[in-house]
Amino acid sequence: MAQNYNDTIHKMKTPFEMRAGLPKKEPRMLEDWQKNHVYEQMIKNNEGKPRFILHDGPPYANGSIHMGTALNKIIKDIILRYKNMAGFCAPYVPGYDTHGLPIELKALGSLGDKKNEISQLELRRICREFATEHIDLMNSQFQRLGVQGDFDDPYLTLKPEFEARQVEIFGKMALKGYIYKGRRVVSGAPKTRPPWPKPRSNTARTPAIPSMSASSSPPTPTACWPRPACRWTGPGS
Repeated sequence: MAQNYNDTIHKMKTPFEMRAGLPKKEPRMLEDWQKNHVYEQMIKNNEGKPRFILHDGPPYANGSIHMGTALNKIIKDIILRYKNMAGFCAPYVPGYDTHGLPIELKALGSLGDKKNEISQLELRRICREFATEHIDLMNSQFQRLGVQGDFDDPYLTLKPEFEARQVEIFGKMALKGYIYKGRRVVSGAPKTRPPWPKPRSNTARTPAIPSMSASSSPPTPTACWPRPACRWTGPGS
C-alpha cells in the first residue's frame, strides 16, 4: 500500500482553506460588511477625532464602471481606510455627475433613428432617466470592488439643492467681480456638433464668440469655434 505522506507531517489545524476561491468568498464577505454595518460602525467609533474630508470628483452616470473609474475609487478607498485607522474621522460620500455631453451621447445612442425626432425638452427628460437608472448599477459595482462609503445616499448633481448651491456660489463670484465677458478657444466635436468643454487650440479659425469665465483678469481675445449651447449640461456639470 502506498505511503500517505500527509500523515507524516505535523500540519497546523485551521479552518483557513488552501484555495482562495475569491469569486465565491468575496460576495459573502461584502454581504457580511453590509449586514453588520461595518462602515457605519467605523465612522461612529471615530466620532470626535480630527476630520479628514476627501472631495470626490464624481464619475458620469452613463454606464458600467471601467478601469479608470475603478482605479479612481480603489485609490480613494485606500486613502480613506488609512486615514480612519490613523486617528481621523474620514467619512466618504460617493457622488455622480448626472449632467453633460457623455450622458447626452449615450442617451442619444440608445434612441437610434428616433433621436432626430425628439424635442429638446424630451431629450432632457430622457437624459435624466438615463443617468438616474445607472446610479444603482454603478453603486453596486463599486461596492463589489470592496469600496466602503455612504452608498445609500450619494450626492447627485441633478438634485435641486445641489444646483441651487451652484447658482448661489456663482452669484457670490459675480458679486466679487470674478465673472467677466471674454473670449476663449473651444474645440469643435464634428460627430456630436456640441464641442467638448475643455479649451484646446485649433488650426482652423472662425470668428470669436463671447464666453462667460471666472478669473482675476480678462483674457487676451482669441479666435474659436462657434459654441452651440449644450441642451443637457446644467449648473452641476
